[in-house]
Amino acid sequence: MRRSTTLPSHSARPECSTTHASPRTKVTDYIRTCSTTNNLSAIAALASARGGLLDDRVRCVAWPKLLGSDGPPPDSAKVLLDWRFLPKHKDEDQVKLDVNRSFIYYPKDESEQQLDRRKADLSDVITEVLRRHPALCYFQGFHDIVQVILLVLGKELAVPAVTHLALLRIRDFMLPSLTPSLVHLGLLPAILYSVDAKLCQHLSGTQPFFALAATLTLYAHEIEDYGAIARLFDFLLAEDAVVSVYVFAIIILSRREELFEIPADEPEMLHFTLSKLPKPLDVEDMIARAKTLVFEHPPERLPFRAWKKISAYSVLKTTRGLSKPQPLTEGEAFFAKQVTQLERALLRQKIRLAIWKYRKPAGGVGIALLIGLVSIWIQNGGVLGTPFHAFRKIWAIFRLLGP
Repeated sequence: MRRSTTLPSHSARPECSTTHASPRTKVTDYIRTCSTTNNLSAIAALASARGGLLDDRVRCVAWPKLLGSDGPPPDSAKVLLDWRFLPKHKDEDQVKLDVNRSFIYYPKDESEQQLDRRKADLSDVITEVLRRHPALCYFQGFHDIVQVILLVLGKELAVPAVTHLALLRIRDFMLPSLTPSLVHLGLLPAILYSVDAKLCQHLSGTQPFFALAATLTLYAHEIEDYGAIARLFDFLLAEDAVVSVYVFAIIILSRREELFEIPADEPEMLHFTLSKLPKPLDVEDMIARAKTLVFEHPPERLPFRAWKKISAYSVLKTTRGLSKPQPLTEGEAFFAKQVTQLERALLRQKIRLAIWKYRKPAGGVGIALLIGLVSIWIQNGGVLGTPFHAFRKIWAIFRLLGP
């Protein structure tokens, strides 16, 4: 979230740190610092430095500030209305299935009744966020993220925190299509090439889809230790959204020798290996190396025009270099623009398929007219209605003129 002009120090902390202070004193100092300052850079520095935010008492104060969910709720009739009376979201059945599979690895030593209570709270938090923002599309693994936030913040603070996270930090994952999420992964080869061209070439026969489960869930689906995932969340919430991709690049680089033992002509085995995170995972070292990697190879300077392929409305770009939290209205506006982009991309794909199908010379006039009509629609912001409605109109004309 905050960009630095110098190489970050992995041990430096803001003024509240005391080298010889007891753990309890440090926690008290951190809570006081996070509670009394509106300087997000100071809080982010605590979250990103070695050791992170120490424990959940500090996180309860720091995470809402990092997410921008610590302020008063929006004063709207939709928010004031009890979410239970709002229309059911289309994905609630899948939410129920996933919630039933939650809290497998942590918390430990809780009774079945306690875990059932946690599952009920998890379901409520996710359902409330979806009902209040029905345009959001639930994805499998979202519950893994929310589970961590719920355990740290509790149900009351979790709802606004998850709302801000969904719209402002992982918005690309909650669109009607998975395409923007896959575009994120396109940065991986560029990052690897910048650091280790030989390794990048070795993996060139394998699409980076192996990183999807980890990056899609902010690693909550893959990391089974609560302390480790909470510590990683400290870092991810304090930094730009693109840092999550750099973290996976570090994981790949750390397995260099292992990967070279697998022949390049066995992409299935490479994919299988890379889709599983190494165990044990040194989260602290991974964070330190990811910070250095972002500093030395920022996304704007990656090869293959990788950064230019990212939508201007993607969270990878809209969270880049922020100095203050974004309002939810901004996230909603970006979401709407991304949906429009997806619809237009789908329309262009259908047109290409239609042109290929009607590629005979006799259809030349119809194709020319089709292209012209679509160009007019795109340039005029969709005066023919929604992309799908426009396509039906254009397609009807094309069929009349076609062979």
